[in-house]
Amino acid sequence: MAAAANAYEEAPPAAREAALGVVALVVAVLVSYGWYLGFHLANAHNGLIAASWTAVGLYVVRMRPRHREGWLFVFTGVVHAVMFFGRQYGLHEGPLPAASWLGWLGVWPLPLAIAAFGWMLMAFPDGRLLSRRWLGAAWGMAAVAGAMATASALWPVEYDRTGLVAPHPFDVPGAAAAARVWEYVQFSYLLFQALGTVAIVVRLRRAGGDEARRMRWLVFAVVMDILILAAGLVVLGSPVPGLLALPLVPVAAAFGILRHRLYDIDPVINKTIVVGSMLLLVTAGYVALVVGVGGLVPVEERWRSLLATAVVAVAFEPLRRRAQRLADRLVYGPRATPYEALSRLSAQLAAAPEELLDGIAATVASALGAREVAVWVGDEACMAPRAGWPQPVGRADPAPLSGLHHGPHPGPSWHVRPIVDQGTVRGAIAVRKPPGEPLTASEERLLTDLVAQTGLVIVQQEQAQQLQAAARRIVSAEDAARRRLERDLHDGVQLRLVTLGLELGALAEQAKASGDGLLASRAKDARAQLLEATADLRELARGLHPIVLAQDGLEAALAAVADRSAIPVRLRVNVGSRLPREIEATAYYLVSESITNAARHSAAGVVTVDVTVGGDGLRILVADDGRGGARPAAGSGLQGLADRVAALGARLELDSPAGGGTRLRTVLPCG
Repeated sequence: MAAAANAYEEAPPAAREAALGVVALVVAVLVSYGWYLGFHLANAHNGLIAASWTAVGLYVVRMRPRHREGWLFVFTGVVHAVMFFGRQYGLHEGPLPAASWLGWLGVWPLPLAIAAFGWMLMAFPDGRLLSRRWLGAAWGMAAVAGAMATASALWPVEYDRTGLVAPHPFDVPGAAAAARVWEYVQFSYLLFQALGTVAIVVRLRRAGGDEARRMRWLVFAVVMDILILAAGLVVLGSPVPGLLALPLVPVAAAFGILRHRLYDIDPVINKTIVVGSMLLLVTAGYVALVVGVGGLVPVEERWRSLLATAVVAVAFEPLRRRAQRLADRLVYGPRATPYEALSRLSAQLAAAPEELLDGIAATVASALGAREVAVWVGDEACMAPRAGWPQPVGRADPAPLSGLHHGPHPGPSWHVRPIVDQGTVRGAIAVRKPPGEPLTASEERLLTDLVAQTGLVIVQQEQAQQLQAAARRIVSAEDAARRRLERDLHDGVQLRLVTLGLELGALAEQAKASGDGLLASRAKDARAQLLEATADLRELARGLHPIVLAQDGLEAALAAVADRSAIPVRLRVNVGSRLPREIEATAYYLVSESITNAARHSAAGVVTVDVTVGGDGLRILVADDGRGGARPAAGSGLQGLADRVAALGARLELDSPAGGGTRLRTVLPCG
């Protein structure tokens, strides 16, 4: 067959078409004239196989001249056409001329036809066997089939079950011995079919991507034909339904070879499993209830039927859900179904903002069976990777939308789908499937739905970032106003008060020197009150924005807060170099306010403050051993701290059980 394929490939186009036309014409004449001679149920399947296998094989060969599986189809169809015509001719009542020889042609090629069918199964879908061992098994099968065909050609070992009118044309000695041996050798037919079935199972287990999708077409058709055949035998007592369904096998095989990317078989298999399981379960349950209850309880038939119908109606939906889960597990494997994928994506919306895109990437990978997924964010001219699966995306240069087919790193091409919201490109999702596995039509639709949902997420994140940036600008403006007010108090009012205090001190000394004790005493009291007011003003200015924080940093500023605290403070600060101004200011006010609240409200004996820089930011912990029970409320100090921390993209964690003290934790991002 390989030589025939090569010769056909090297022939001119006109000669190729002519060769295919000759084969098609010969098979058409043999099959048509065979049907014309009469209808014989035992031989009908050969005619159907001849027509369907030959037609599919010729179509495949015409589209792909060097496709070995197509030539196997042609060979199988031609052999069955010869067998069908020979048997039809030999079965005709009133023997026709040369009926003995033509009938003989319809019998002895049977081992070759079955071996060809087994080889076709072993080599599906590309005509190549799995390994050299399988090649040896195939040639061994062909050798056994050749020996069986020779024996069948020399002795009438299979004539008894064919019902041919004309006798065997040869009278070779040893017919009795050949018949005895044939009783055992004929089981090779089962071996041929088993060998092809095992090859399909092994190939299915090894296959991935395109090859697996091709195999599903053939397996689905074969299984459906077997089920139709079994149903016909059980219900009608006839194999006719199964024989009439035989052309489904080569047609499905043709789809697997040529159109597996255009038509997805997975949804068909899924629904078939569900419907078949439900038909089997409902029929079995109905029969069991009607027959079982009738055998145990003497109830009228109409009441038994009514009971069975009610039970089936109640159990139908739970059974259907179980059958659907089974079908999804068998067809999609570990992949999420489209409904599950959209449900998971909806659940991801409740995750933290920084985890949303990572969750979307994982959902897309699970739904499409992808090896890698990358989520890019940006406009059409410049996008940057923001999330990935199975590993987070590393550093990658920004790229335009047209350059994303190479993905965030070199490798096989990626399937890229832009994320568009209200006509504006917001980003893209890039998916890399296993080598040789394209996106199916159903996966394309699912990816389109996931991309649309991702667009909403990106818009939501952009809006959240804009709100956070606005909050940070407000906090920065507030800090700037504090610093300006503190500077004005320090350089203006506070300086004037200090100067006035010095003048009052000089006036008191002069009054004392002149002997006016009353004036000196009053001047001294006024100076003391002025100094006290100056100290209060200095403390107020320090609360607005401490100079020590701007000059010496967070560690010195927190040490000053601990020294002024009304209750003991255990302070541990390890921040290294200076931090951004808004981070230091937020940390200072968080610790200062927390210590003040503990002194005023918690009746705490000691406050522990731990401020350290980690890989994720500035970690702050303030804990006391007071009465606990603190709750943030609108307008309260705790709510103000939470809002200030949130403006930096962090979250304030409060743990304050009654009688168990209060603990405030947060991590301020320092990047």
